[in-house]
Amino acid sequence: MIIANFKSNIVDYQKWVNDFMSSCPPVEFYVGMAPPFIYFFDNYVSRLEFWNNRDESDHDMWDMQIGAQDVDYSSGSRTGAISVGMLEEYAIAFVIIGHSERREFFHEDNDLIRKKIHAVNGSKLRPILCIGETKEENKEGITKDVLKNQLEVIDGLELGKNFTIAYEPVWAIGSGLTPEPKDINDIHKYIKDVVQSISANNLVPDVIYGGSVTNKNAKSFFIEEFVDGALVGGASLDGSTFGEIVNIWERIYNTSETR
Repeated sequence: MIIANFKSNIVDYQKWVNDFMSSCPPVEFYVGMAPPFIYFFDNYVSRLEFWNNRDESDHDMWDMQIGAQDVDYSSGSRTGAISVGMLEEYAIAFVIIGHSERREFFHEDNDLIRKKIHAVNGSKLRPILCIGETKEENKEGITKDVLKNQLEVIDGLELGKNFTIAYEPVWAIGSGLTPEPKDINDIHKYIKDVVQSISANNLVPDVIYGGSVTNKNAKSFFIEEFVDGALVGGASLDGSTFGEIVNIWERIYNTSETR
């Protein structure tokens, strides 16, 4: 699973789509993009949605999933909010919840994130829950304690089989710094074990990595056993670069390169 998170960046979608398609042939695994809400209606994003509804016999067309960067847990008198039902109405495939930038700039805490997870769980949307520690917490050696606390939002919940975790160390996002691949692998295994132990149905989730993922370092993460893909930020803004990252995962996914 490879996801592009465009955040609040303005993107030339015509160029992005053309560059991406030129650099990356269709693949058989989950690839998605999360543009800002208003770009759901961009002609080229709509074109991606059309690809998503293509005839199953047309194997030369892309199957790109369109996702949201956030969602509200309710509907009605909540000015400016986008509800789960709205996203479902427009056939949005997934939603990112609890990104560290939402936690920092919009003061989202576990209570709010728990409400969002409960609202999305059981819907047609794939929830992608973001968790991660700060640099200070990493230096103190309490990364796993921090992650376990953040995972309490799903304690006792029966999770859908498509529930996904994105491990994004806060200190790695946009910094060019990353943990060692073996450390990422260890954390991903820990996350899978915790979710399995606290979810009502003992789900072992997909866990993808995010935080300064580029076409230069992606392979070093992707070959690790417990890394199930990537949530890509800055590097996803260039269609060709994102296509290269998808190609790297495709080679490993098809086991033509050792994992």
